[in-house]
Amino acid sequence: MDISTVKTEPFSDQNCGTSGLRKKVSVFKQENYLENFVQSLFDSLEGFEGKTLVIGGDGRYFNEEAIQSIIRIAVANQFGRLIIGQNGILSTPAASHLIVKRKAFGGIILSASHNPGGPNGDFGIKFDTAQGAPAPQTLTDKISARSKVIDHYWTCDMPPVDLSAIGEQMAGTTAIEIVDPIADYAGYMADIFDFDAIRRLFANGFQMRYNAMNAVTGPYAKYIFEEILGAEQGTVINGNPLPDFGGLHPEPNLTYAKDFVELMNRDDAPDLGAASDGDGDRYMILGKKFFTSPADSLAIIAEYMDTIPFYKGKVYGVARSMPTANAVDYVAKAKNMPVYATPTGWKFFSSLLESHKIALCGEESFGTGSFHLCEKDGIWAILCWLHIIAHTGKSVRELNEELWQKYGRVYNSTQSYEGLDSEQARVMLDTLEKRLPALVGETYNGFTVTETGLFEYKDPVTGEEAHRQGYMILFDHARIFMRLSGTGSSGATLRIYYMMRETNPSRLTENAFEYLKPLVEVAKEITRIQEYTGREKPDVIT
Repeated sequence: MDISTVKTEPFSDQNCGTSGLRKKVSVFKQENYLENFVQSLFDSLEGFEGKTLVIGGDGRYFNEEAIQSIIRIAVANQFGRLIIGQNGILSTPAASHLIVKRKAFGGIILSASHNPGGPNGDFGIKFDTAQGAPAPQTLTDKISARSKVIDHYWTCDMPPVDLSAIGEQMAGTTAIEIVDPIADYAGYMADIFDFDAIRRLFANGFQMRYNAMNAVTGPYAKYIFEEILGAEQGTVINGNPLPDFGGLHPEPNLTYAKDFVELMNRDDAPDLGAASDGDGDRYMILGKKFFTSPADSLAIIAEYMDTIPFYKGKVYGVARSMPTANAVDYVAKAKNMPVYATPTGWKFFSSLLESHKIALCGEESFGTGSFHLCEKDGIWAILCWLHIIAHTGKSVRELNEELWQKYGRVYNSTQSYEGLDSEQARVMLDTLEKRLPALVGETYNGFTVTETGLFEYKDPVTGEEAHRQGYMILFDHARIFMRLSGTGSSGATLRIYYMMRETNPSRLTENAFEYLKPLVEVAKEITRIQEYTGREKPDVIT
Protein backbone atom coordinates (compact mmCIF):
# COMPACT_ATOMS: atom_id res chain seq x y z
CA MET A 1 0.00 0.00 0.00
CA ASP A 2 1.42 3.34 -1.08
CA ILE A 3 1.59 6.07 1.58
CA SER A 4 1.95 9.54 0.15
CA THR A 5 2.68 13.01 1.48
CA VAL A 6 0.23 15.67 0.38
CA LYS A 7 1.47 19.26 0.43
CA THR A 8 -1.05 21.68 1.91
CA GLU A 9 -1.45 25.16 3.32
CA PRO A 10 -2.93 25.97 6.72
CA PHE A 11 -6.41 27.37 7.30
CA SER A 12 -6.74 30.19 9.80
CA ASP A 13 -10.11 29.17 11.27
CA GLN A 14 -9.52 25.72 12.74
CA ASN A 15 -9.77 26.78 16.37
CA CYS A 16 -11.51 24.26 18.62
CA GLY A 17 -14.57 25.45 20.51
CA THR A 18 -16.12 23.90 23.62
CA SER A 19 -16.57 20.63 21.72
CA GLY A 20 -14.10 20.32 18.88
CA LEU A 21 -14.34 22.00 15.48
CA ARG A 22 -17.75 22.92 14.05
CA LYS A 23 -18.29 24.62 10.71
CA LYS A 24 -20.68 24.60 7.80
CA VAL A 25 -20.53 21.52 5.58
CA SER A 26 -19.34 23.74 2.75
CA VAL A 27 -16.31 24.72 4.84
CA PHE A 28 -15.39 21.13 5.64
CA LYS A 29 -15.71 20.17 1.97
CA GLN A 30 -12.96 22.57 0.94
CA GLU A 31 -9.93 20.80 -0.45
CA ASN A 32 -7.67 19.61 2.39
CA TYR A 33 -9.77 21.25 5.12
CA LEU A 34 -10.81 18.07 6.96
CA GLU A 35 -7.50 16.40 6.18
CA ASN A 36 -5.52 19.32 7.61
CA PHE A 37 -7.43 19.14 10.87
CA VAL A 38 -7.14 15.37 11.24
CA GLN A 39 -3.39 15.46 10.61
CA SER A 40 -3.07 18.38 13.04
CA LEU A 41 -4.85 16.21 15.60
CA PHE A 42 -2.53 13.25 15.02
CA ASP A 43 0.52 15.54 15.08
CA SER A 44 -0.62 16.73 18.53
CA LEU A 45 -0.79 13.20 19.95
CA GLU A 46 2.04 10.92 21.05
CA GLY A 47 2.45 7.17 21.11
CA PHE A 48 -0.52 6.12 19.01
CA GLU A 49 1.36 4.01 16.45
CA GLY A 50 -0.02 0.48 16.50
CA LYS A 51 -2.86 1.50 18.84
CA THR A 52 -6.63 1.43 18.37
CA LEU A 53 -8.77 4.36 17.19
CA VAL A 54 -12.58 4.38 17.38
CA ILE A 55 -14.42 6.30 14.64
CA GLY A 56 -18.11 7.11 14.27
CA GLY A 57 -20.63 9.87 13.97
CA ASP A 58 -24.26 10.88 14.11
CA GLY A 59 -24.98 10.09 10.46
CA ARG A 60 -25.40 13.67 9.34
CA TYR A 61 -24.57 14.78 5.81
CA PHE A 62 -20.85 14.31 4.94
CA ASN A 63 -20.40 11.68 7.69
CA GLU A 64 -19.43 8.71 5.51
CA GLU A 65 -17.30 10.77 3.15
CA ALA A 66 -15.39 12.20 6.10
CA ILE A 67 -14.88 8.74 7.61
CA GLN A 68 -13.31 7.46 4.38
CA SER A 69 -10.81 10.34 4.48
CA ILE A 70 -10.05 9.74 8.15
CA ILE A 71 -9.46 6.04 7.47
CA ARG A 72 -6.87 6.82 4.80
CA ILE A 73 -5.05 9.30 7.05
CA ALA A 74 -5.19 7.00 10.10
CA VAL A 75 -3.79 4.08 8.10
CA ALA A 76 -1.01 6.30 6.74
CA ASN A 77 -0.21 7.45 10.29
CA GLN A 78 0.23 3.82 11.40
CA PHE A 79 -2.70 3.22 13.73
CA GLY A 80 -2.89 -0.52 14.38
CA ARG A 81 -6.68 -0.91 14.44
CA LEU A 82 -9.67 1.20 13.48
CA ILE A 83 -13.03 0.34 15.08
CA ILE A 84 -15.89 1.94 13.15
CA GLY A 85 -19.62 1.86 13.80
CA GLN A 86 -21.63 0.15 11.08
CA ASN A 87 -22.60 2.66 8.37
CA GLY A 88 -20.38 5.15 10.17
CA ILE A 89 -22.87 5.44 13.04
CA LEU A 90 -22.00 5.83 16.73
CA SER A 91 -23.81 8.02 19.21
CA THR A 92 -21.41 10.09 21.28
CA PRO A 93 -22.14 8.10 24.48
CA ALA A 94 -21.79 4.80 22.62
CA ALA A 95 -18.46 5.93 21.17
CA SER A 96 -17.21 6.89 24.63
CA HIS A 97 -18.19 3.49 26.00
CA LEU A 98 -16.60 1.66 23.08
CA ILE A 99 -13.32 3.54 23.52
CA VAL A 100 -13.07 2.41 27.14
CA LYS A 101 -14.35 -1.14 26.60
CA ARG A 102 -11.93 -1.81 23.75
CA LYS A 103 -9.05 -0.03 25.51
CA ALA A 104 -8.58 2.27 22.53
CA PHE A 105 -6.05 5.07 22.36
CA GLY A 106 -8.96 7.40 21.70
CA GLY A 107 -11.72 8.14 19.25
CA ILE A 108 -12.82 10.57 16.57
CA ILE A 109 -16.49 11.55 16.81
CA LEU A 110 -18.11 13.26 13.84
CA SER A 111 -21.00 15.41 14.92
CA ALA A 112 -22.20 18.97 15.29
CA SER A 113 -24.45 17.75 18.10
CA HIS A 114 -27.67 19.77 18.20
CA ASN A 115 -26.85 21.92 15.13
CA PRO A 116 -28.86 21.47 11.89
CA GLY A 117 -27.61 19.04 9.24
CA GLY A 118 -27.81 18.64 5.47
CA PRO A 119 -25.77 20.11 2.59
CA ASN A 120 -26.34 23.62 3.92
CA GLY A 121 -26.09 22.59 7.55
CA ASP A 122 -23.27 22.03 10.00
CA PHE A 123 -20.60 19.41 10.52
CA GLY A 124 -18.18 18.80 13.36
CA ILE A 125 -15.26 16.70 14.52
CA LYS A 126 -13.82 16.12 17.97
CA PHE A 127 -11.41 13.78 19.72
CA ASP A 128 -12.12 11.73 22.83
CA THR A 129 -9.25 10.43 24.96
CA ALA A 130 -8.61 6.87 26.16
CA GLN A 131 -10.94 7.62 29.08
CA GLY A 132 -13.77 8.30 26.63
CA ALA A 133 -13.62 11.95 27.62
CA PRO A 134 -13.55 15.07 25.43
CA ALA A 135 -10.06 16.31 24.68
CA PRO A 136 -8.78 18.65 27.43
CA GLN A 137 -8.04 22.29 26.76
CA THR A 138 -4.29 21.63 26.59
CA LEU A 139 -4.79 19.22 23.69
CA THR A 140 -7.32 21.32 21.77
CA ASP A 141 -4.96 24.28 22.08
CA LYS A 142 -2.15 22.17 20.58
CA ILE A 143 -4.39 21.05 17.71
CA SER A 144 -5.43 24.62 16.95
CA ALA A 145 -1.81 25.80 17.04
CA ARG A 146 -0.63 22.98 14.76
CA SER A 147 -3.42 23.69 12.26
CA LYS A 148 -2.01 27.19 11.73
CA VAL A 149 1.39 25.97 10.52
CA ILE A 150 0.70 22.54 8.98
CA ASP A 151 2.21 22.13 5.51
CA HIS A 152 1.52 18.45 4.72
CA TYR A 153 -0.52 15.42 5.69
CA TRP A 154 -0.12 11.70 5.04
CA THR A 155 -2.65 9.56 3.25
CA CYS A 156 -2.70 6.28 1.33
CA ASP A 157 -4.10 4.86 -1.85
CA MET A 158 -6.82 2.36 -0.91
CA PRO A 159 -10.37 1.57 -2.05
CA PRO A 160 -13.31 2.84 0.03
CA VAL A 161 -14.15 0.67 3.02
CA ASP A 162 -17.59 -0.96 3.00
CA LEU A 163 -18.97 0.56 6.18
CA SER A 164 -22.15 -1.53 6.01
CA ALA A 165 -20.45 -4.93 6.38
CA ILE A 166 -19.78 -5.97 9.97
CA GLY A 167 -16.44 -7.74 10.16
CA GLU A 168 -12.72 -7.15 9.85
CA GLN A 169 -10.39 -6.44 6.96
CA MET A 170 -6.78 -5.33 6.61
CA ALA A 171 -5.38 -2.18 5.02
CA GLY A 172 -1.64 -2.65 5.02
CA THR A 173 -0.75 -3.28 8.66
CA THR A 174 -3.96 -1.68 9.98
CA ALA A 175 -6.98 -3.80 10.92
CA ILE A 176 -10.30 -2.15 10.08
CA GLU A 177 -13.18 -3.52 12.14
CA ILE A 178 -16.82 -2.62 11.47
CA VAL A 179 -18.97 -3.21 14.57
CA ASP A 180 -22.60 -3.14 15.66
CA PRO A 181 -22.98 0.42 17.00
CA ILE A 182 -25.79 -0.45 19.44
CA ALA A 183 -25.17 -3.81 21.14
CA ASP A 184 -22.34 -2.87 23.52
CA TYR A 185 -24.04 0.31 24.66
CA ALA A 186 -27.40 -1.40 25.23
CA GLY A 187 -25.68 -4.14 27.22
CA TYR A 188 -24.01 -1.52 29.40
CA MET A 189 -27.34 0.15 30.14
CA ALA A 190 -28.72 -3.26 31.19
CA ASP A 191 -25.84 -3.55 33.65
CA ILE A 192 -26.64 -0.15 35.19
CA PHE A 193 -30.43 -0.21 35.50
CA ASP A 194 -33.00 -2.65 36.84
CA PHE A 195 -34.54 -3.42 33.49
CA ASP A 196 -37.05 -5.80 35.10
CA ALA A 197 -38.55 -2.93 37.12
CA ILE A 198 -38.84 -0.77 34.02
CA ARG A 199 -40.38 -3.68 32.08
CA ARG A 200 -43.04 -3.99 34.79
CA LEU A 201 -43.72 -0.26 34.49
CA PHE A 202 -44.48 -0.60 30.78
CA ALA A 203 -46.36 -3.88 31.30
CA ASN A 204 -48.69 -2.07 33.73
CA GLY A 205 -49.76 0.40 31.05
CA PHE A 206 -47.21 3.20 31.41
CA GLN A 207 -46.99 5.12 28.13
CA MET A 208 -44.03 6.97 26.73
CA ARG A 209 -43.12 8.79 23.54
CA TYR A 210 -39.50 9.19 22.57
CA ASN A 211 -38.63 11.69 19.83
CA ALA A 212 -35.32 10.76 18.19
CA MET A 213 -35.61 13.82 15.91
CA ASN A 214 -34.44 11.75 12.89
CA ALA A 215 -31.03 11.66 14.52
CA VAL A 216 -28.61 9.00 15.75
CA THR A 217 -30.52 7.66 18.77
CA GLY A 218 -33.50 6.26 16.84
CA PRO A 219 -32.07 2.73 16.46
CA TYR A 220 -30.73 2.78 20.02
CA ALA A 221 -34.11 3.83 21.40
CA LYS A 222 -36.11 1.31 19.36
CA TYR A 223 -33.87 -1.51 20.56
CA ILE A 224 -33.71 -0.47 24.23
CA PHE A 225 -37.20 0.92 24.84
CA GLU A 226 -39.34 -1.14 22.49
CA GLU A 227 -37.49 -4.45 22.08
CA ILE A 228 -35.75 -4.90 25.44
CA LEU A 229 -38.02 -3.00 27.85
CA GLY A 230 -41.33 -3.78 26.17
CA ALA A 231 -42.64 -0.30 25.46
CA GLU A 232 -45.37 -0.45 22.83
CA GLN A 233 -44.40 -0.32 19.18
CA GLY A 234 -44.49 3.27 18.01
CA THR A 235 -43.10 4.60 21.28
CA VAL A 236 -40.13 5.91 19.28
CA ILE A 237 -41.05 8.56 16.72
CA ASN A 238 -38.79 10.18 14.11
CA GLY A 239 -36.62 7.12 14.67
CA ASN A 240 -34.77 6.80 11.35
CA PRO A 241 -31.47 8.73 11.21
CA LEU A 242 -31.42 11.04 8.19
CA PRO A 243 -28.50 13.08 6.82
CA ASP A 244 -30.50 16.29 7.18
CA PHE A 245 -32.55 15.11 10.21
CA GLY A 246 -35.63 15.34 8.02
CA GLY A 247 -35.37 19.11 8.07
CA LEU A 248 -35.63 19.15 11.86
CA HIS A 249 -33.32 21.14 14.10
CA PRO A 250 -32.11 18.24 16.28
CA GLU A 251 -32.04 20.12 19.57
CA PRO A 252 -34.54 18.92 22.18
CA ASN A 253 -35.99 22.11 23.62
CA LEU A 254 -39.29 23.98 23.70
CA THR A 255 -38.51 25.87 20.48
CA TYR A 256 -37.07 23.23 18.16
CA ALA A 257 -39.27 20.39 19.41
CA LYS A 258 -42.44 22.49 19.33
CA ASP A 259 -44.62 19.81 17.71
CA PHE A 260 -43.52 17.28 20.31
CA VAL A 261 -44.30 19.72 23.11
CA GLU A 262 -47.77 20.21 21.63
CA LEU A 263 -48.27 16.43 21.61
CA MET A 264 -47.38 16.30 25.31
CA ASN A 265 -49.81 19.14 26.05
CA ARG A 266 -52.80 17.20 24.73
CA ASP A 267 -55.38 15.71 27.09
CA ASP A 268 -54.47 12.23 25.86
CA ALA A 269 -50.71 12.74 26.16
CA PRO A 270 -48.56 9.80 27.28
CA ASP A 271 -47.13 9.71 30.81
CA LEU A 272 -43.59 10.59 29.75
CA GLY A 273 -42.19 12.46 26.79
CA ALA A 274 -38.47 12.34 26.08
CA ALA A 275 -36.25 13.46 23.23
CA SER A 276 -32.57 13.44 22.33
CA ASP A 277 -30.38 15.59 20.13
CA GLY A 278 -28.33 14.91 17.01
CA ASP A 279 -25.59 12.77 18.55
CA GLY A 280 -27.48 11.43 21.56
CA ASP A 281 -25.75 13.21 24.41
CA ARG A 282 -28.57 15.60 25.32
CA TYR A 283 -32.20 14.98 26.20
CA MET A 284 -35.46 16.61 27.27
CA ILE A 285 -38.07 15.42 29.78
CA LEU A 286 -41.77 16.25 29.53
CA GLY A 287 -44.77 15.06 31.49
CA LYS A 288 -48.44 15.49 30.69
CA LYS A 289 -48.74 19.23 30.09
CA PHE A 290 -45.48 19.70 31.96
CA PHE A 291 -41.90 20.66 31.10
CA THR A 292 -38.98 19.73 33.34
CA SER A 293 -36.14 22.25 33.27
CA PRO A 294 -32.59 20.91 32.83
CA ALA A 295 -31.67 22.12 36.32
CA ASP A 296 -34.66 20.42 37.96
CA SER A 297 -34.01 17.23 36.01
CA LEU A 298 -30.44 17.14 37.32
CA ALA A 299 -31.67 17.76 40.86
CA ILE A 300 -34.31 15.01 40.68
CA ILE A 301 -31.77 12.49 39.38
CA ALA A 302 -29.47 13.51 42.26
CA GLU A 303 -32.31 13.03 44.75
CA TYR A 304 -32.95 9.43 43.67
CA MET A 305 -29.68 8.32 42.11
CA ASP A 306 -28.63 6.06 44.97
CA THR A 307 -31.81 4.02 44.52
CA ILE A 308 -30.28 2.69 41.29
CA PRO A 309 -28.28 -0.41 42.35
CA PHE A 310 -25.28 0.52 40.18
CA TYR A 311 -24.84 3.76 42.16
CA LYS A 312 -25.77 2.58 45.67
CA GLY A 313 -23.27 4.08 48.09
CA LYS A 314 -21.32 5.72 45.25
CA VAL A 315 -23.03 9.11 44.92
CA TYR A 316 -20.26 11.14 46.53
CA GLY A 317 -20.46 14.51 44.77
CA VAL A 318 -22.15 16.49 42.00
CA ALA A 319 -21.19 19.18 39.53
CA ARG A 320 -23.02 21.59 37.28
CA SER A 321 -21.92 24.11 34.73
CA MET A 322 -21.95 27.64 36.07
CA PRO A 323 -24.86 28.74 33.81
CA THR A 324 -27.00 25.88 35.17
CA ALA A 325 -29.46 26.97 37.85
CA ASN A 326 -28.41 25.70 41.26
CA ALA A 327 -31.36 23.46 42.16
CA VAL A 328 -29.00 20.49 42.56
CA ASP A 329 -26.96 22.42 45.15
CA TYR A 330 -29.78 22.15 47.68
CA VAL A 331 -30.16 18.41 47.12
CA ALA A 332 -26.41 17.95 47.51
CA LYS A 333 -26.34 20.01 50.72
CA ALA A 334 -29.08 17.85 52.23
CA LYS A 335 -27.09 14.74 51.35
CA ASN A 336 -23.76 16.21 52.58
CA MET A 337 -22.19 16.07 49.12
CA PRO A 338 -19.81 18.62 47.61
CA VAL A 339 -20.90 20.65 44.59
CA TYR A 340 -18.58 21.95 41.88
CA ALA A 341 -19.47 24.73 39.43
CA THR A 342 -17.52 24.48 36.18
CA PRO A 343 -17.31 26.45 32.92
CA THR A 344 -19.53 25.40 30.04
CA GLY A 345 -18.07 22.43 28.16
CA TRP A 346 -18.27 18.78 29.15
CA LYS A 347 -14.50 18.48 29.22
CA PHE A 348 -14.47 20.42 32.49
CA PHE A 349 -16.36 17.59 34.19
CA SER A 350 -13.93 14.92 33.00
CA SER A 351 -11.23 15.28 35.65
CA LEU A 352 -13.86 15.39 38.40
CA LEU A 353 -15.44 12.17 37.11
CA GLU A 354 -12.13 10.38 36.61
CA SER A 355 -10.87 11.32 40.08
CA HIS A 356 -14.17 10.24 41.72
CA LYS A 357 -14.85 13.68 43.13
CA ILE A 358 -18.31 13.53 41.56
CA ALA A 359 -20.76 10.83 40.56
CA LEU A 360 -23.23 13.04 38.68
CA CYS A 361 -22.97 16.18 36.57
CA GLY A 362 -25.08 18.24 34.25
CA GLU A 363 -25.43 21.42 32.26
CA GLU A 364 -28.11 23.90 31.33
CA SER A 365 -28.55 22.53 27.81
CA PHE A 366 -29.90 19.17 29.07
CA GLY A 367 -26.58 17.37 29.06
CA THR A 368 -26.38 15.02 32.04
CA GLY A 369 -24.05 12.15 32.90
CA SER A 370 -22.29 10.16 35.59
CA PHE A 371 -19.09 8.23 36.20
CA HIS A 372 -20.42 5.46 33.94
CA LEU A 373 -19.00 7.50 31.03
CA CYS A 374 -16.95 10.65 30.64
CA GLU A 375 -19.48 11.97 28.12
CA LYS A 376 -23.00 13.22 28.69
CA ASP A 377 -25.59 10.59 27.88
CA GLY A 378 -29.17 11.31 26.84
CA ILE A 379 -30.61 7.79 26.82
CA TRP A 380 -28.95 7.05 30.16
CA ALA A 381 -30.63 10.13 31.66
CA ILE A 382 -34.02 9.06 30.29
CA LEU A 383 -33.49 5.59 31.77
CA CYS A 384 -32.79 7.33 35.09
CA TRP A 385 -36.21 8.95 34.83
CA LEU A 386 -37.88 5.65 33.98
CA HIS A 387 -36.20 4.05 37.00
CA ILE A 388 -37.27 6.92 39.30
CA ILE A 389 -40.87 6.72 38.09
CA ALA A 390 -40.85 2.92 38.54
CA HIS A 391 -39.28 3.29 42.00
CA THR A 392 -41.60 6.02 43.29
CA GLY A 393 -44.81 5.48 41.35
CA LYS A 394 -44.98 9.25 40.86
CA SER A 395 -45.57 11.25 37.69
CA VAL A 396 -43.17 13.74 36.12
CA ARG A 397 -45.19 16.64 37.53
CA GLU A 398 -45.39 15.09 40.99
CA LEU A 399 -41.63 14.53 41.12
CA ASN A 400 -40.97 18.16 40.20
CA GLU A 401 -43.49 19.59 42.65
CA GLU A 402 -42.18 17.34 45.41
CA LEU A 403 -38.67 18.70 44.74
CA TRP A 404 -39.92 22.29 44.99
CA GLN A 405 -41.81 21.68 48.21
CA LYS A 406 -38.74 20.12 49.81
CA TYR A 407 -36.00 22.48 48.61
CA GLY A 408 -37.70 25.54 47.17
CA ARG A 409 -38.09 26.17 43.46
CA VAL A 410 -35.26 27.66 41.41
CA TYR A 411 -37.05 29.32 38.52
CA ASN A 412 -34.74 29.40 35.54
CA SER A 413 -34.70 30.05 31.83
CA THR A 414 -32.19 30.40 29.01
CA GLN A 415 -32.59 32.90 26.19
CA SER A 416 -30.39 32.51 23.11
CA TYR A 417 -29.72 35.14 20.47
CA GLU A 418 -28.35 33.21 17.50
CA GLY A 419 -26.41 34.32 14.42
CA LEU A 420 -25.40 37.67 15.84
CA ASP A 421 -22.73 39.76 14.19
CA SER A 422 -19.64 38.67 16.13
CA GLU A 423 -18.20 42.17 16.37
CA GLN A 424 -21.46 43.67 17.62
CA ALA A 425 -21.76 40.99 20.27
CA ARG A 426 -18.19 41.48 21.40
CA VAL A 427 -18.54 45.27 21.63
CA MET A 428 -21.69 44.86 23.72
CA LEU A 429 -19.96 42.50 26.17
CA ASP A 430 -16.76 44.54 26.31
CA THR A 431 -18.83 47.59 27.21
CA LEU A 432 -20.73 45.61 29.82
CA GLU A 433 -17.48 44.34 31.34
CA LYS A 434 -16.22 47.88 31.87
CA ARG A 435 -19.50 48.78 33.59
CA LEU A 436 -19.71 45.72 35.87
CA PRO A 437 -17.99 47.20 38.97
CA ALA A 438 -20.23 50.29 38.88
CA LEU A 439 -23.39 48.16 38.87
CA VAL A 440 -22.92 46.95 42.44
CA GLY A 441 -25.45 48.66 44.70
CA GLU A 442 -27.58 49.85 41.79
CA THR A 443 -31.29 48.92 41.75
CA TYR A 444 -33.12 47.93 38.58
CA ASN A 445 -36.83 47.12 38.51
CA GLY A 446 -36.68 46.35 42.23
CA PHE A 447 -33.54 44.17 41.98
CA THR A 448 -30.43 45.45 43.76
CA VAL A 449 -27.08 44.26 42.40
CA THR A 450 -24.98 42.61 45.12
CA GLU A 451 -22.02 41.32 43.10
CA THR A 452 -20.65 41.30 39.55
CA GLY A 453 -17.70 39.77 37.80
CA LEU A 454 -16.27 37.33 35.27
CA PHE A 455 -16.42 33.63 36.06
CA GLU A 456 -12.96 32.13 36.50
CA TYR A 457 -12.21 28.45 37.14
CA LYS A 458 -9.30 26.41 38.43
CA ASP A 459 -9.63 22.66 38.03
CA PRO A 460 -9.30 21.14 41.53
CA VAL A 461 -7.68 18.02 40.08
CA THR A 462 -5.39 19.20 37.27
CA GLY A 463 -4.82 22.78 38.37
CA GLU A 464 -5.64 24.00 34.85
CA GLU A 465 -7.25 27.41 34.72
CA ALA A 466 -10.05 28.74 32.53
CA HIS A 467 -10.52 32.48 32.37
CA ARG A 468 -13.30 34.81 31.24
CA GLN A 469 -15.95 32.10 31.17
CA GLY A 470 -18.98 34.33 31.44
CA TYR A 471 -20.41 37.53 32.89
CA MET A 472 -22.16 37.37 36.28
CA ILE A 473 -24.64 39.83 37.76
CA LEU A 474 -25.92 38.69 41.16
CA PHE A 475 -28.85 39.86 43.27
CA ASP A 476 -30.42 38.52 46.45
CA HIS A 477 -31.94 35.16 45.42
CA ALA A 478 -31.50 35.94 41.71
CA ARG A 479 -28.81 35.84 39.06
CA ILE A 480 -28.15 36.84 35.46
CA PHE A 481 -25.31 35.04 33.70
CA MET A 482 -24.32 35.51 30.06
CA ARG A 483 -21.71 34.20 27.67
CA LEU A 484 -20.95 33.73 23.99
CA SER A 485 -21.51 30.09 23.03
CA GLY A 486 -18.75 28.05 21.41
CA THR A 487 -21.00 25.51 19.68
CA GLY A 488 -22.19 27.51 16.71
CA SER A 489 -20.71 27.19 13.23
CA SER A 490 -21.08 30.80 12.14
CA GLY A 491 -21.70 34.19 13.70
CA ALA A 492 -22.08 34.54 17.46
CA THR A 493 -24.67 33.05 19.80
CA LEU A 494 -25.30 34.99 22.99
CA ARG A 495 -26.88 32.98 25.79
CA ILE A 496 -28.42 34.70 28.79
CA TYR A 497 -29.33 32.57 31.80
CA TYR A 498 -31.88 33.71 34.36
CA MET A 499 -32.38 32.28 37.83
CA MET A 500 -34.56 33.19 40.83
CA ARG A 501 -35.18 31.06 43.92
CA GLU A 502 -38.65 30.97 45.50
CA THR A 503 -39.50 29.33 48.85
CA ASN A 504 -43.03 30.68 49.40
CA PRO A 505 -45.25 27.55 49.13
CA SER A 506 -48.00 29.57 47.41
CA ARG A 507 -45.66 30.63 44.58
CA LEU A 508 -44.00 27.35 43.62
CA THR A 509 -46.17 26.43 40.62
CA GLU A 510 -46.23 29.62 38.58
CA ASN A 511 -45.33 29.80 34.91
CA ALA A 512 -41.54 30.10 34.87
CA PHE A 513 -41.39 32.56 31.99
CA GLU A 514 -43.96 34.87 33.57
CA TYR A 515 -42.24 34.66 36.94
CA LEU A 516 -38.89 35.63 35.43
CA LYS A 517 -40.16 38.51 33.27
CA PRO A 518 -39.07 41.26 35.72
CA LEU A 519 -35.53 39.82 35.76
CA VAL A 520 -35.48 39.60 31.96
CA GLU A 521 -36.35 43.30 31.78
CA VAL A 522 -33.42 44.03 34.09
CA ALA A 523 -31.05 42.23 31.71
CA LYS A 524 -32.36 44.19 28.74
CA GLU A 525 -31.79 47.45 30.58
CA ILE A 526 -28.30 46.58 31.75
CA THR A 527 -27.00 45.01 28.53
CA ARG A 528 -28.84 47.28 26.06
CA ILE A 529 -28.94 44.25 23.78
CA GLN A 530 -31.48 45.73 21.37
CA GLU A 531 -29.38 48.84 20.95
CA TYR A 532 -26.23 46.84 20.13
CA THR A 533 -27.70 44.00 18.06
CA GLY A 534 -31.02 45.27 16.73
CA ARG A 535 -32.75 42.19 18.16
CA GLU A 536 -36.06 42.76 19.92
CA LYS A 537 -36.34 39.20 21.22
CA PRO A 538 -34.28 36.00 21.46
CA ASP A 539 -34.41 33.20 18.91
CA VAL A 540 -34.77 30.42 21.48
CA ILE A 541 -36.30 30.46 24.98
CA THR A 542 -36.14 27.38 27.19
